[in-house]
Amino acid sequence: LENSRTKMRSAVSVREGQGVVLLCGPPPRAGDLSFAWIFNEYPSFVQEDSRRFVSQETGHLYIAKVEPSDVGNYTCVVTSTVTNSQVLGSPTPLVLRTDGVMGEYEPKIEVQFPETLPAAKGSTVKLECFALGNPVPQINWRRSDGLPFPTKIKLRKSNGMIEIPNFQQEDAGQYECITENSRGKNIARGRLTYYAKPHWIQMIKDTEIAVEDTLYWDCRASGKPKPSYRWLKNGDQLSTEGRIQIENGALTISNLNLTDSGRYQCVAENKHGVIYSSAELRVVASAPDFSKNPMKKLIQVQIGSTVDFECKPKASPKAKCSWKKGGEQLQENGRIMLLKDGGLRIANVTKADAGSYTCLATNQFGTASGSTNLIVTEPTRITLAPSNMDVAVGESVVLPCQVQHDPVLDISFTWYFNGTLTDFKKDASHFEKVGGSASGDLMIRNIQLKHSGKYVCMVKTEVDSVASAADLIVRGSPGPPEHVKVDEITDTTAQISWQEGIDNHSPVTAYTIQARTPFSVGWQRVTTVPDVIDGKTFTTTVVDLNPWVEYEFRVVASNKIGGGEPSLPSEKVRTEEAVPEIPPSEVSGGGGSRSELVITWDPIPEELQNGEGFGYVVAFRPFGTTTWIQTVVTSPDTPRYVFRNESILPFSPYEVKVGVYNNKGEGPFSSVTTVFSAEEEPSLAPSGVSARSLSSSVIEVSWTAIPWKMSNGRLLGYEVRYWNNGGKEESSNRAKTAGNETSIRITGLKSNLAYYTAVRAYNSAGAGPFSATVNATTKKTPPSQPPGNVVWNVTDSRVILSWEEVRAMDNESEVTGYKVLYRTSSQTNMNVMNTDKTTAELLLQFNEDYIIEVKATSDGGDGTSSDQILIPRLASMDARGSGPSVLNIFSVSSFLPTILSLTLNSML
Repeated sequence: LENSRTKMRSAVSVREGQGVVLLCGPPPRAGDLSFAWIFNEYPSFVQEDSRRFVSQETGHLYIAKVEPSDVGNYTCVVTSTVTNSQVLGSPTPLVLRTDGVMGEYEPKIEVQFPETLPAAKGSTVKLECFALGNPVPQINWRRSDGLPFPTKIKLRKSNGMIEIPNFQQEDAGQYECITENSRGKNIARGRLTYYAKPHWIQMIKDTEIAVEDTLYWDCRASGKPKPSYRWLKNGDQLSTEGRIQIENGALTISNLNLTDSGRYQCVAENKHGVIYSSAELRVVASAPDFSKNPMKKLIQVQIGSTVDFECKPKASPKAKCSWKKGGEQLQENGRIMLLKDGGLRIANVTKADAGSYTCLATNQFGTASGSTNLIVTEPTRITLAPSNMDVAVGESVVLPCQVQHDPVLDISFTWYFNGTLTDFKKDASHFEKVGGSASGDLMIRNIQLKHSGKYVCMVKTEVDSVASAADLIVRGSPGPPEHVKVDEITDTTAQISWQEGIDNHSPVTAYTIQARTPFSVGWQRVTTVPDVIDGKTFTTTVVDLNPWVEYEFRVVASNKIGGGEPSLPSEKVRTEEAVPEIPPSEVSGGGGSRSELVITWDPIPEELQNGEGFGYVVAFRPFGTTTWIQTVVTSPDTPRYVFRNESILPFSPYEVKVGVYNNKGEGPFSSVTTVFSAEEEPSLAPSGVSARSLSSSVIEVSWTAIPWKMSNGRLLGYEVRYWNNGGKEESSNRAKTAGNETSIRITGLKSNLAYYTAVRAYNSAGAGPFSATVNATTKKTPPSQPPGNVVWNVTDSRVILSWEEVRAMDNESEVTGYKVLYRTSSQTNMNVMNTDKTTAELLLQFNEDYIIEVKATSDGGDGTSSDQILIPRLASMDARGSGPSVLNIFSVSSFLPTILSLTLNSML
């Protein structure tokens, strides 16, 4: 590349519109190079387009039509694609002449490809074509034979170059470059020819051959033109002579000797290349040797069969073989044959053929021998073979397979089911081999439909094998019927048809039809005509369907084994509309507000509405009259109707009935029932209202019942409103009584606080006026101090308890007495003993533990309990005759595992 440097170049002067070629001038034989041009200064490179082109063949820069913007210095950059080194040529100034502008002219091709260009198979071919001209010429490519370009061909550099990757035979031919502008056109033509270097199809391999044998090597290569062949031995040319024959790529050397050993080469060549395939020939000479291919020690065959003995010692040249049985030389006869490869064949073997056979192998270098022992056995026979069977699903069977065989042979049993080996581990739940050593019986448990098929028992020994087969037919419930469809539909019937399915080896005896709707719970059996469908009938009429309901149907087949799988559902179909047939049930009513008659019923479910436009006809009349008042309720889900009229008297009886209708017409009415109009709310307030405090959290309110007439309705009870001294009446709490109760206890109140109460009666029409307000003050809270220092003393049959007095605080209720609570392990509730003292005496049963606690009582309620006291079981002390009085104090926690309860008198 250094040689491409030149001295300063002179300026190139052209007219505007003229074409120009700037020469790069790389050195000859410069190797693989790529070219680019710098405009003025690096890194401003010339951008190739339809007007500017850099040839990668010549390195020159071609400008089809010079413009004023092209004026400047141009420098050729040459890069070695091998070393990636780069060198710059000297700048070439391009200037415009001042003597005018160049006129238009037709294209002049400056860059074109050779008239003939050989291209190698698999190579990438690039053809360049560029023309000067004004206006700038357009460039197009085509094949002279008119064939279209394959998709792999790419046009690059504004069509200035065509690229053909992976060149193949079909890419060869004449190509045309057409350059054209408004002044004319010019065409460059060139032919691509295809060639291929030789390529091996078959090569030779290292070979070892015995002396006196024949070598045959064949090598083949592809290429265009077709390659020629020659052979070399140790680098020297081989030619056809005597034992050596050469024909194309084949080499034959007959009657080999040790001097023929050496390195051989097959050479394939054409004018585009040469290739070599090498291999080593080793000619060997040796005495017979059985060590690499010894004879079998033992051969076992059965009587009547044919046996072959192999005798293939390694020997160069090949050994001649003879045979002996024991010490007697064997000669060929009707049963004995000496084979060409040195082996021995005996046909129709008998027991007398058993014994030792020796092969004697000989060539000019020595002799060797090998022996085989022949054992002749009785043939294996199946004495009890499996037979064809017919069973039902769920049964178990045994397929027998018992044999008689030569005792010197080991025997094995295998079973095949429909051609597949049975895996007894994988299928242990169904298959098991049973029987003794000479038996291969197969037990099949809980047989299923999938077990139908052919079973083969295969018996094998070292010398023979026998087999026996049987067909097992499994009968089961039928498979699902097919192609269920609805042929005709009315308001209450459907014509159903189907095709029979698989009967599983047991004829179908009956079919049943099932239906499903959006309202049913799963599939339900339906009524058909005929009621019983025999196995030969494939159509029926389903009856008693509900009108205007979407149905699906399926069919179930049965045989003597049982019912089968149901078919796939039919397409959904809707029955036709009909007048509704069922009136509402549970027609009732009552309640509501003054001057109202409330009528209620259970709505008819959608599946019984029988069509669109469903609603209710509500009819009513005062008891004792004859004219019905009717109204329509259009919503099918509505469960009530309210008739309002100021003339309606409280709690008056009415006769009521509710009917149904849809777009098809009116259906029946329900039976007539009596419903009372709304009651009149109570008008009087309770009298005699009083309130008293029962504890710190409970007050009791009492009152006198109001006078009530049954003609006004039914009194449901009383409502008590209560609130404390700091609260507001509007946000008061409420409590209710039922029926005629005239008192109530209000719990959960705050202690030592005044509560106000008022009472009123209520019924279904509403509540009456409140009574006058009364008040009561809850008592102070009970004592918070628990009884302290609780001590117990056991003497004979008594437990004597004592504790410290509890004193109430100023804000607590005064102590009025004490409660002793006790229980045994057999009780769930505490017993209670009341006392106004700080001592108590209990009589005990001594066979249980006791838990005792003490609490103070007051007007405000019970105080805090003491810690629980555990008195252990005293049976052992009685057994010793009840010792002296003992004073004990125990913590409950120390006896938790054995805590028991007392069983004395009163229960909490």
